[in-house]
Amino acid sequence: MKRILVVGASAAGLTAAETLRREGYDGTITLVGDECHAPYDRPPLSKQLLAAEWEPERLALRTPGDLEALDLDLRLGVAATGLDVTDRTVRLADGSSVPYDGLIVATGVRPRRLPGEGAHVLRTVDDALALRDRLGPGTRLVVVGAGFLGAEAAAVARRLGADVTLLEPAPVPLAHAVGAEVGEVLSRAHLEHGVELRTGVTVTEVTDEGVRLADGEVVEADEILVAIGCLPNTEWLKGSGLTLGDGLVCDAYGEAARSVYGAGDVARWHNPLFGVSMRIEHRTNAAEHGMAAARNLLRPEARRPFAPVPYFWSDQYDMKIQAYGYFRAHDETVVVEGDLAERRFVAAYRTGDRLTGALAAGLPPRAIRRWRQAIAAGATWREAVRDNISPATAPWGSVLPEKIT
Repeated sequence: MKRILVVGASAAGLTAAETLRREGYDGTITLVGDECHAPYDRPPLSKQLLAAEWEPERLALRTPGDLEALDLDLRLGVAATGLDVTDRTVRLADGSSVPYDGLIVATGVRPRRLPGEGAHVLRTVDDALALRDRLGPGTRLVVVGAGFLGAEAAAVARRLGADVTLLEPAPVPLAHAVGAEVGEVLSRAHLEHGVELRTGVTVTEVTDEGVRLADGEVVEADEILVAIGCLPNTEWLKGSGLTLGDGLVCDAYGEAARSVYGAGDVARWHNPLFGVSMRIEHRTNAAEHGMAAARNLLRPEARRPFAPVPYFWSDQYDMKIQAYGYFRAHDETVVVEGDLAERRFVAAYRTGDRLTGALAAGLPPRAIRRWRQAIAAGATWREAVRDNISPATAPWGSVLPEKIT
């Protein structure tokens, strides 16, 4: 394999390129990125960079010297526009084509938008700087979407003195991700810090005055941030013959087709640890996925399934949230340590008869590590939770699963 092409120059793509070199690959590695910036870290965009605690230079994932040492054919500021798997070439927006023997697709995601002009999104360093320049005391900011990104941006804006209205269509923010009880607890922090939180409202468009709701009301704003999720960047793969479905569909090894692997936010793969197909938009997963894709591409005879325990974190006000596992469609939540009311707790999540997730808020990292180990080991709910806590531990309802044996 003389030529490996990595499309996507963020965390997954960069880590894939580094792994190829670390594993001894000495052929040509072409790394293509649609942004002009060298690879940088995205989580600080809604935290330290937006808060003006960091400047863009601090986001760099590697120094210029580190990148030079990788001996890359680095092509920044040019997007991929098409893929021919028969000829093994990728077409770029500048009209050129890049041949490959092996391909890693790591093109990430882009923000969903609303009809209308003038709203901010928060995906790139330029996005964050544009919003940061508009925030300050008295600025009326409307944030559409109270997920983790919207919540983090709202928290930073309040610290900068902005008047913040947070709009969310669900009855409880983050309920789909972490459960209604935990979602309510996390939401209270915004209310306590002076955010106007409105739930159960749908925004239909951005207007010159602010945003329009489904009932016709206009919520006035000086600045608007739309944080309503992302779409995988797979348009350039249409017509290639690869399977697309909310991402590039891959098998348990990350392979989408012969010598073509997916990695990071754009890839949907079968995670054998949880027995489901998933696409994860978390920084840690991107790096781990890039490493796994590179190794499996380079040594197909020794390839291994990619079966991580997904991890994410969020910083809001003085509260750090950490979570391990896969929370989609979980059946039950139990607080196994601490107190919800104090926002210092660990919550465990059940899907079927398995422990599939754990979330900690306001506690040090060690508080959740053993739960990550239990998830990785495939622990049953009884092994991990039921036999280790008493009913008195649970702060709401009848949460202990009587039917599990």
